[in-house]
Amino acid sequence: MISTGLRLSSVVPATVTAEQNMVHELTDMDLAMKLHYIEGLYFFKSDAVEGLTIYDLKKPMFHLLQLQFTASGRIRRSETGRPFIKCNDSGVRIVEAYSEEAMDQWLAMAMEDSSRFDGLTYNQALGPDLGFSPLVFLQFTWFKCGGMSVGLSWANVLGDAFSASAFINMLGKIMAGHLPLKPLHVPVPGKPEFPAPSTPNTSSSLKRVDSVGDYWVTPNNCKMRKHTFHVSAKKLDHLLSNQSTKFSAFEVLSAIIWKSLSKIKENSAQTRRVTICTNSHEREYEIPSNNMVLSTVEADFLVTEADVSELVELILNRRAEEKGIVEEMKGLESGSSDFIAYGANLAFVNLEEAEIYGLELKGQKPVYANYCINGVGDEGVVLVLPGPNYGKEEANIRGGRLVTVVLPENEVAQLKTELQREWSTA
Repeated sequence: MISTGLRLSSVVPATVTAEQNMVHELTDMDLAMKLHYIEGLYFFKSDAVEGLTIYDLKKPMFHLLQLQFTASGRIRRSETGRPFIKCNDSGVRIVEAYSEEAMDQWLAMAMEDSSRFDGLTYNQALGPDLGFSPLVFLQFTWFKCGGMSVGLSWANVLGDAFSASAFINMLGKIMAGHLPLKPLHVPVPGKPEFPAPSTPNTSSSLKRVDSVGDYWVTPNNCKMRKHTFHVSAKKLDHLLSNQSTKFSAFEVLSAIIWKSLSKIKENSAQTRRVTICTNSHEREYEIPSNNMVLSTVEADFLVTEADVSELVELILNRRAEEKGIVEEMKGLESGSSDFIAYGANLAFVNLEEAEIYGLELKGQKPVYANYCINGVGDEGVVLVLPGPNYGKEEANIRGGRLVTVVLPENEVAQLKTELQREWSTA
């Protein structure tokens, strides 16, 4: 178990932000993500962290936050009530924790029960004092064997999972003495990528919820639970070989889980439409942003009776990338309502290209890394990520995949059973 004697501190940029009253305007896409939180978790063997002190881990953050200054800011509201980030160098929060268990033992148990990961990342929510709520938490947990985990808690309003991963990867590069050769640039915000509904009752990739005020927590009608499925390289090769056309692991795994959840959910008609979230471009030298592309896929047949290959084809070729500004989002400006994206529909997030093994300490990659999203709506979210390679230099397909789900608690056990049946016949 994690020691209750947590130690909290803050790290601020090495120098004061150049413009004293600098602000970072939030796009509509940013605000659509404001009730969601991203968690990243990394495990390092003892020889990767031997001799490292908390000062050694904090020192590169001073320069990192000088480059990624929005991460040190705090939420403020304009006269109209629209939130923005004031770049006031308030810093990120650091959490130090200790466990009386060995890391290998912890990981072995977590493979069966993903709740074991709880406590290794700080449980973050912005508000109710928005002006004092850090956008980023980093938790360092030392295990009795000498190993260490690094837990990243990241407010999605700041940027998406690719931005979060790029942020912490740059921490490792700076720690190794590899400073960026060029300054980070602020991406030019495009128009929010959401559809204009044809009727007031037409849902898109967003769901309107009552205004949460200054406490940015998603209202749920049920208890949500997370779980990670570990798809081995051998199983993944078998699943891909069963498809007549070449598809990615993301599309095949998403199709299998889409069908399985359609069998489980009481109203299977709700799962005829799903949201697909994919990356748009490289983020390494950018200020954090929300630039994932949201698309919707809608089946005009019963998903429960469909062949997996039919669903794969839909995901690959029939998804509608959403463009334009929705009338619904006018509520964001007045603060009369809020929105959720993850869990508005059942959402599939493609993180196969995310460099989640890009954080290196003393030249060593983590033996295990995983990402999750908190603040998910009742329909749930599915993340597909690279699997662990345990230090071997081999392609991701050889290392399998992680499939991390956040679903209503009663659906997780049913999904385990259904996937065992589906994969055994695939």
